[in-house]
Amino acid sequence: MAIVYDTFQREAPQRLALLHADTPTRVLAWRDGQSVSAAQFLAHVRQAAATLPGAGAAVNLCEDRYAFLVAFCAIALRGQTNLLPSSRAPQAVDEVMAAHPGCYALGELALDPAPTGYHRLPALTALPCDDEAEGWPQIPAGQVVAIGYTSGSTGTPSANLKTWRSFHASNAGNLAMLRAVVGERFSVVATVPPQHMYGMEMSVLLPLLGGVGVHAGRPFFPADVAAALADLPAPRVLVTTPVHLRALVESGIVLPPLAAMVSATAPMPPELAQAAEERFGAPLQEVFGSTETCVFASRRTTQEDDWSLYPDVQLHPQPDGTQVEAPQLDAPRLLADIVSLSADGRRFRLRGRQADMLEIAGKRASLGDLTRRLLAIPGVRDGVVFQLDDGDALGVHRIAALAVAPELDEHAILDTLRRAIDPVFLPRPLLRVAALPRNETGKLPRAALLEVLARHHSHS
Repeated sequence: MAIVYDTFQREAPQRLALLHADTPTRVLAWRDGQSVSAAQFLAHVRQAAATLPGAGAAVNLCEDRYAFLVAFCAIALRGQTNLLPSSRAPQAVDEVMAAHPGCYALGELALDPAPTGYHRLPALTALPCDDEAEGWPQIPAGQVVAIGYTSGSTGTPSANLKTWRSFHASNAGNLAMLRAVVGERFSVVATVPPQHMYGMEMSVLLPLLGGVGVHAGRPFFPADVAAALADLPAPRVLVTTPVHLRALVESGIVLPPLAAMVSATAPMPPELAQAAEERFGAPLQEVFGSTETCVFASRRTTQEDDWSLYPDVQLHPQPDGTQVEAPQLDAPRLLADIVSLSADGRRFRLRGRQADMLEIAGKRASLGDLTRRLLAIPGVRDGVVFQLDDGDALGVHRIAALAVAPELDEHAILDTLRRAIDPVFLPRPLLRVAALPRNETGKLPRAALLEVLARHHSHS
């Protein structure tokens, strides 16, 4: 099926700023210990745009966040679309490129092997800032600037088109939420890749459209996170995930003062949220959204069970999920999440996902709740409960689990679970593994989970 990039031409002609710049000297990024101004950034964007091949789209593979920002804007400035695979694994990149004939791949590194048609960014060194003569660029509001692919945690990754108008709208909600917590100005360190939609919103759109400064790196280890934060002026916001936050808390490391922490990509255990706030002395804001919708709600997990909707967002519960209306959406989107709304319709409580709901022998449970009970077992450091594809003669699908528990065996874990859940929901098989196959954002693609089980069966 061919992708139509100019999807929203039915709108009246309109152009929106590529870059918010209340002043050309405002700091857009910190890179290699140096600040980069908006004017310097725009010079790099124009330099890169002049070198790009003619095409409809490009896979943005830049690892350095500043290089990604330059490439993202250069691609958009040329009227092209950023393709954002669910991972940078060669197979995922090849599949996306096959779905977009004639596209190319773009990155800042010399890759070996490199994707077909790989184009390397020019070196992002100092350039004269001549942007005032040319003016600040604008691009069509209806231009599809990005196509983000879902993680595949519930199946095959799917493509989601994002226009520049939709990104402006979604950024407004995130910016208002963060400003209410930390004030007008702040800077960001993110542990998530910019190719992921959460990383795109919090570490690409905020600096482009919100006047926020961002660190160019993607620190992984606790010491790297601390060093990146130290490079930035206060107030600082750490954009991260439950997996990364747990590692920071357990490391015992001292971080520079934080104004706030933001988390997404997986449910935040309340105990972890409490430990993080106590450890780092800053509020933790959990945000709710998807690749399909972008972020549309948030909560402070230590103080609220309910999520608060962003302005002008409306939810409509359905039998098989929830319909979302939001300023960034041109049409309502149906999510698999099941929610219950407050009386005024401005808050909601998450009840689970339709795909997570289990019914066996007339009894009901959810995979999310079973996973939480597995993680609550002392000695289980990480784990997941999931349903297999093959059903029995009655169509009932077996439940499996993977657990990271170096000091426990499978029997001990099952014995503890047996006291916490109905026996019909006991996962079989339950395998003890050294680590779960999490991707760059901490999610667990379904295909990777099934591969772990397949490897175990082939060796047993």
